[in-house]
Amino acid sequence: MPIADGAVGEDEASALFRGLEDLPGLVIAVSGGPDSTALLVLAARWRKRQKRPPKLLAVTVDHGLRKEAAAEAVAVKRLARKLGVPHRILRWRGKKPKTGLPEAARAARYGLLAAAAMRAGYGHVLTAHTLDDQAETVLFRLARGSGLVGLAGMAPAVPLPIPGGSAIFLVRPFLHVPKSRLIATLEAARIAYSEDPTNRDPHFTRARLRALMPVLAREGLDARGLARLALRVRRVEATIEFAVAAAREALAPAPWRQGGPIVFETARFADLPAEVALRLLGRAIALAGDEGPVELGKLEMLYDSLKRAPGRRTLAGALVTVTGTHLAVERAPARRRAQRPHRGNRRFTK
Repeated sequence: MPIADGAVGEDEASALFRGLEDLPGLVIAVSGGPDSTALLVLAARWRKRQKRPPKLLAVTVDHGLRKEAAAEAVAVKRLARKLGVPHRILRWRGKKPKTGLPEAARAARYGLLAAAAMRAGYGHVLTAHTLDDQAETVLFRLARGSGLVGLAGMAPAVPLPIPGGSAIFLVRPFLHVPKSRLIATLEAARIAYSEDPTNRDPHFTRARLRALMPVLAREGLDARGLARLALRVRRVEATIEFAVAAAREALAPAPWRQGGPIVFETARFADLPAEVALRLLGRAIALAGDEGPVELGKLEMLYDSLKRAPGRRTLAGALVTVTGTHLAVERAPARRRAQRPHRGNRRFTK
């Protein structure tokens, strides 16, 4: 989608919200900052132009981390009332962690938003992540040594798992819209918004990376370039996922069971491109083991170790056994789970 300048107009807003008009209702996540306030304003305007519009419910999460947050939530309530949108204030209660606070707050926020959608009978939550947020996410994950999945950035829509097997979808309609345009939209409408000082707090990684963006932009690496990289990586991701699905069907087509065993022919597995083999092995380990998704760096070490010396290794609660004929992944016995993968000097036997 081309990136324009200035305030977001009615036709563009209709394009941004396209596909949502037939839903029963939408939860709008509104913190009170410029991005989410613009989301509320534009969603309310868009709704008025629909013949059978979805219901809207604005939700503000007060994390209890700043004394100003309560007043900001009340300001959002007043704006929502003016726009004819029902509003709820939800609070993140309980003890806050001393480390990993942004991640914990984000998880709590999504949990509360999903719960609000469930109570309302809606299946979608809208957030105001912008092109600038996408660029910061790519930069953040690049600094953390992420693989391709991370460098693909945030998806336009993603499910938020809910206990019981159902899911609420998180939708990000503004991923191609610069923050400056949302601010311009509010200024044109003379609508006030709040600023969270933690967004500039150098104690947080994202704030430090945000401060670097003007410097990077002068070198040609601006928000649009980073967001464009995410789009291109997402294309590559889709291609690799197609190859992984084909490899699984060719090497282990039978249904995979929790705890395994999941078995591949050693020679055919060794012939797979490394990225495809890594993903296939990682998914087998995640399903056969009992410790959830596998950390990419540890998976790469295991894969390299098995190429050098077939044998037995454990990772994430799974036991991986490579012989001259088969590679098997199954639940590791308790006595083997504490063992570390060791290195060898032989390759996969073919």
